[in-house]
Amino acid sequence: MKLFIAEKPSLARAIIDVLPKPHKKNDGFIEAGNGDIVTWCIGHLLEQAPPEDYDEKYKKWVVEHLPIIPQQWQLKPKSKTRKQLTVIKRLIKQSDIIVNSGDVDREGQILVDEAISYCGASKTKINNALRCLISDMNFAAVKKSVNNLKPNKSYIPLATSALARARADWLYGLNMTRLCTLQGQKSGYQGVLSIGRVQTPILGLVVNRDIEIDNFISKPFYEVLADIATNNGEKLQGKWQPSKACEPYMDEEKRVLSKELALNVVNRITNQPGKITKVTQDKKQQQAPLLFSLSGLQIAAAKAFGMTAKQVLDTCQNLYEKHKLITYPRSDCQYLPVEHLNDVTAVTSAISQVSNKLAPMLKSADLKKKSRVWNDKKVSAHHAIIPTAKNKPTGVLTPHEEKIYELVARQYIAQFYPNFEYVDKQIDTVISGGLFISKQKDIVKNGWKDLFPSINKNKDTHSQDKEFSATQLPNVKVGDTIHCLQGNLIEKNTSPPKPFTDATILSALTGIARYVTNPDIKKALRETDGLGTEATRAGIIELLFKRQFLTRKGKEIRATEIGRKLITALPLQISQPDMTALWESQLESISTQSLNYQTFIDGVEQNLGQLINEVKNINFTGLPQSSAPRKFTRKRRVKK
Repeated sequence: MKLFIAEKPSLARAIIDVLPKPHKKNDGFIEAGNGDIVTWCIGHLLEQAPPEDYDEKYKKWVVEHLPIIPQQWQLKPKSKTRKQLTVIKRLIKQSDIIVNSGDVDREGQILVDEAISYCGASKTKINNALRCLISDMNFAAVKKSVNNLKPNKSYIPLATSALARARADWLYGLNMTRLCTLQGQKSGYQGVLSIGRVQTPILGLVVNRDIEIDNFISKPFYEVLADIATNNGEKLQGKWQPSKACEPYMDEEKRVLSKELALNVVNRITNQPGKITKVTQDKKQQQAPLLFSLSGLQIAAAKAFGMTAKQVLDTCQNLYEKHKLITYPRSDCQYLPVEHLNDVTAVTSAISQVSNKLAPMLKSADLKKKSRVWNDKKVSAHHAIIPTAKNKPTGVLTPHEEKIYELVARQYIAQFYPNFEYVDKQIDTVISGGLFISKQKDIVKNGWKDLFPSINKNKDTHSQDKEFSATQLPNVKVGDTIHCLQGNLIEKNTSPPKPFTDATILSALTGIARYVTNPDIKKALRETDGLGTEATRAGIIELLFKRQFLTRKGKEIRATEIGRKLITALPLQISQPDMTALWESQLESISTQSLNYQTFIDGVEQNLGQLINEVKNINFTGLPQSSAPRKFTRKRRVKK
């Protein structure tokens, strides 16, 4: 008998649907007609044991106990799901073959593997266990996965990576939260100062941005525009390009800060002759945008609809589990396996039936076109989020579900549209020794951009470049003389950084290398997924709001007084993303077997000891005083 252990009941139902009938429902499992059984976890059935399970003295939070480092790690059943764990334990003993059917990521892998091990599976059963990888819950896709089982031991490195992450998070989060909370108490603060290897750097990004905004002093800068006439009387305008000699009068953004310098250029070029030194006219193309990863979809939905990261993730889960209209949503990939070309007709047909709005767009699609997204080398555990071949939702879609489905489907349809084509024109003119550049872009063919006319006015995720305009540059050639009619001084002011929004904070997390100070880590991170994972970012951001470290002001995300005081008191190593980003890189290395578990954990423990010694000397002064102390509960889950 094969025993399929799914991560959650919805996945279990999808698996049993493809197994032989009749199906016999039991308490906690379903039996197929051929004797195979499908059971399920309910998320994590096990959790890391709290410190007091290792030693009763750890019930009390005392600085002298830190760091708390288990010598022999323990897992314990969650009280709410203990009954289901008992069911799985009994079924494992009865089974011949165990099939890990967790989600296709490291959490899904470890979640089921831990349950199998904890329930006492024999070494033989563990060695012979199989893996079922399901990223699309439609009948055909699930059946294909069930008929194409892999050896589960091939995914041991992925499970090891997840194990390393869970234990490192426990060590770091639990010890640093206890220490910072106790240090806060010394200063009169009675709340819990929660620390996490992902949540605290995210808070740090927001706090540092808020401080930048508060301390920002606007400064004027200057540009010079030349009104130019050709010999034929045609007009154009050129923008001055300061030379290297002007650099002492410019800021790091190459903006001219000296009004005298700019005025001198204006006076020098007005009513003076000039010459065309370069004329370029390049025909260019843009391919359709890549498909959505979860972060990409969250950013697009935040820009277009003002949805939070958690709203997008929750909506995606409904579309995936309840309606079965999209593939596995917690994906960090933007590509598809080449074999998915076989599904194009079925998927596009389903889109036309699910969405009346998108159906007309398919009439202009060339379904034989193969875009860059079909690339086996770019796909690992999961592929991009795309519509499934299911042509009808389970019930009526909510407004949010409609919007997210249309975003996903529109991105898919775009792969079958022509490239966006345009002509990039530039004229370089020298006047009185200064270089002036005139630019223009002419649209030749909208191509895939026809699909994105007005998702949300002025917020279209594929809005037209401002450089595309109806203004036509004159036909000139190199060597033509011109006349500068007038130089114009344009005075502008530098603007402060903008507060984070849901879209920009997610963009920052996926491109975290921009905020990393260590050049070696920065270089390594350019090819990784950023800070946190696709599956955890939304939850961690929401956690910071629940803990009153962050607050919303309209669409802006700002730090509270508590959040700001915490970050400004902590060592930079805790509040900056360098360490966390390095962890993500190392965890990825564990999954590819280029780094071993013990080396990683030893490094975490060593660094933890150093941080504890540093934070022991910190006073969290200035924190708001609580009216009543918050009691420490016996069990506290340590969040990232």
